[in-house]
Amino acid sequence: MSAIIQASELSCFYGVILGLNNVSFTIGEGITGIVGPNGAGKSTLIKVITGQVRPSSGELTVFGETPWNNPSVLSRIGYCPEHEHVHADLRPLDWLESLALLSGLPAGDARTRSEQVLQEVGLATQHWKKRIGTYSKGMRQRVKLAQALLHRPRLLILDEPMNGLDPMGRHEISDILRSLQRAGTHILISSHILDELQSLCGAFLMLNWGRALASGSQSAIRSEIQHWPEQVVVRTSRPEVVAATLGQAGLLRGYLLETDRVLLWLKDPAAFYASWTTTLAGCDADILDVQSKSTSLTSVFEKITE
Repeated sequence: MSAIIQASELSCFYGVILGLNNVSFTIGEGITGIVGPNGAGKSTLIKVITGQVRPSSGELTVFGETPWNNPSVLSRIGYCPEHEHVHADLRPLDWLESLALLSGLPAGDARTRSEQVLQEVGLATQHWKKRIGTYSKGMRQRVKLAQALLHRPRLLILDEPMNGLDPMGRHEISDILRSLQRAGTHILISSHILDELQSLCGAFLMLNWGRALASGSQSAIRSEIQHWPEQVVVRTSRPEVVAATLGQAGLLRGYLLETDRVLLWLKDPAAFYASWTTTLAGCDADILDVQSKSTSLTSVFEKITE
């Protein structure tokens, strides 16, 4: 998998204030989440990636080039900031068409492309003629996402896109992002709603106090924790089959069956996590989800920060 973003000993200071401190990481294809509390360095990193801030030392490249004052890189990035800068008195089509013209699209194509992205982000056509100031938070988020997609970027960067959305809105935005990923767009998303990121992202970069604590896939980050949890919940179409299969493999101390899931007590957690996928591969049951409260993204982050 090719690297989209690479950082080597990257530091960024605002006077005497530390934004990033000697950070090194690689972000590949797909959807990657940036995780960290307020002040962790997430927004500073996004500003460096989007060419808004020049690093104090070290190096960061996007598509193999530095983004600072580099139109060839910036033209391939779509950016959806946390704070809204959408003109309330404009209609979405008018606003997007103006941005498309500023981006260099011909007049005829600007209108067509604006309509396309509004459809892509799921904004119903009956709302297109309404002023943006009358929109709900979720609808405004869709318009912000549409402007970031106007020029068909290869890399889409989203800073706290789930803020202010209800559970249904977060679910719908997540579905849109998965669809964009399948179409070949690489996505970097910063959010404090860690449960949403856990189901959405294939990889993570964990930041705290300007430092990179861990990066990589969920399994790679979890492998850094020495003590695996002893309880796991498997959501499945046939809980009894899953329990029997794992029990016959000698991986369980016990289990509790429920309607659509089974709670497992593990005999040897390390052996379970190393082999459960191959053990269940041949069983006659659909595995919908495998999770443990103590291995949620929030718990993993808390464990690493200790």
